[in-house]
Amino acid sequence: MGSNFSFCLALLLISMVFVASVSQAGIQLWDFEDKAKEKDWEEANGDWEFKKGIFQEVSAAESAMHQIVRGEDWEKWDDYTVSAKIRIDEGSWAGLIFRAQKDLHEYYVYYMNIPDNKTEFWVHMAGAWDTRRAVSSNIAAMKKLQKEKIEHGKWMDVKVVCKKDKFEFYINDELQGELEDDAYKQGSVGVWCWVAKASFDDVMVEGDSVTNTLAVDPQSKLAATWGNLKRSP
Repeated sequence: MGSNFSFCLALLLISMVFVASVSQAGIQLWDFEDKAKEKDWEEANGDWEFKKGIFQEVSAAESAMHQIVRGEDWEKWDDYTVSAKIRIDEGSWAGLIFRAQKDLHEYYVYYMNIPDNKTEFWVHMAGAWDTRRAVSSNIAAMKKLQKEKIEHGKWMDVKVVCKKDKFEFYINDELQGELEDDAYKQGSVGVWCWVAKASFDDVMVEGDSVTNTLAVDPQSKLAATWGNLKRSP
């Protein structure tokens, strides 16, 4: 009896410490299991579907960007970490949008490039969907990707850490590069692909400026994200 009580007490204390550590920063998660949260997404172009717990672009249109514009208090998000699981099903390029503005053409994007097995960082600006400039089209630190190739049908963990004008870029938790730009100081997050069919899952934003909406449900896919939460800076 005593040993069982001690075990339960220890488990309770660990749970309280973990919840306290998570609560220090706000978290919002889109795992595409909750139909009510589909309304959070605003389409710029392309043909998008919520299907069996993932979010997909199925047209391989020339540009097909989808971004969160109604995540709670998204206009205030400045320094944060955004991450997602991304799978390129067909075509060439797919990635993450961050610091997106009200104008659907204004945002940063970090994406995987299948033809060259590299990642790229671009700034999209007002005017048209393809008005953009390169911050870096060849992030140098690609040693991990030389071993773990970006391929069709393969899920990759993509993450961007925003710290004022500095950005860190990760693929499968391996740092790919660190760059700076000052075009956008705040903004929302989203998913992006170009001339590709792609799938997205567990889109998550975390930071002190993010209003917390995380609902702890150990039976949902959220349980699979605990490791990512613990590893986030």
